[in-house]
Amino acid sequence: MSKKSSYLLGIILTIILGSILYYFLCCSVCCNNESYESKSDEIKSEITPEIKDATRNAFMIKDANGDFNIEMNDNFNFKTSNFSILNPVSGNVENGVSKLKDYLLANPLKTIDITGLYKTDEVNNSAYPNLGLARANSVKNYFVLHGGVPLKQINTFGKLNDEINPDETDTLFGPIEFGVLTSDASDTSSIEALKTACDAIKSNPLILHFQTGEAAINLTAEQREKIANISHCVDKLGVKIQVIGHTDNTGNAAHNVVLGQQRADFAKGYLIKNGILEDNIETSSQGSKVPIADNTTEEGRAENRRTEITIN
Repeated sequence: MSKKSSYLLGIILTIILGSILYYFLCCSVCCNNESYESKSDEIKSEITPEIKDATRNAFMIKDANGDFNIEMNDNFNFKTSNFSILNPVSGNVENGVSKLKDYLLANPLKTIDITGLYKTDEVNNSAYPNLGLARANSVKNYFVLHGGVPLKQINTFGKLNDEINPDETDTLFGPIEFGVLTSDASDTSSIEALKTACDAIKSNPLILHFQTGEAAINLTAEQREKIANISHCVDKLGVKIQVIGHTDNTGNAAHNVVLGQQRADFAKGYLIKNGILEDNIETSSQGSKVPIADNTTEEGRAENRRTEITIN
């Protein structure tokens, strides 16, 4: 091979080798950078939460079978996972409730349905089966105590609605819906069904158990349902709630009467917090005088440390 041919071959090999090295070194770095940037964008997309506009439901009450119709942008507001109405309540809402009172008093066969809304991800710290029903009961109390709306013309419900969204301060604006119904005076089926439920409570009271010296309440789903029924009995039938504290036979009799009363008073406060009016609750203590189990065993004493909630 001539020197010229060797020279040309060397140039060609140099070009080929350079191209190979460029591909493996430079391009791989560029590709990796592009891949890294792509993955970074994906990660940012995954961890950036979707920001939803806060839902703002109007205060709207309309009677499809009458001439009552009010609507305003203001409403009752709540914090997430809470059933206490946020203050202050708008003056427009106050005026609307006053007009509703006049309308219901003039039309005794009309009733107002209050439906509280709640979301799946909210924590229910109320005594009711769901947070929506607890919110409805809070609004019911406002209607009665501040607006003078007749209690027997109010119905309360709870409804799941994951379409409502709070604002950045975790405030839900108007998670409440209203409806006006006209009752049929000859149809007594609903009141008879309620009487049956109330009789069941009388024969099988709500029992809450306590540890000695404690007054904590932790409700099961069944107990929550029973409190909702008790609330309806009070509202519709005008009955009173009887809260009776009991203890085991540990300690002296006088101390046990005091402890039983403390438990009854604590349960009363809990019911008031959950929308049952104080005037509808009566408390008493039986101390250790009415055991339902054997006080010689720890299991029996645990059964006797209880508070009974019933209606008269």
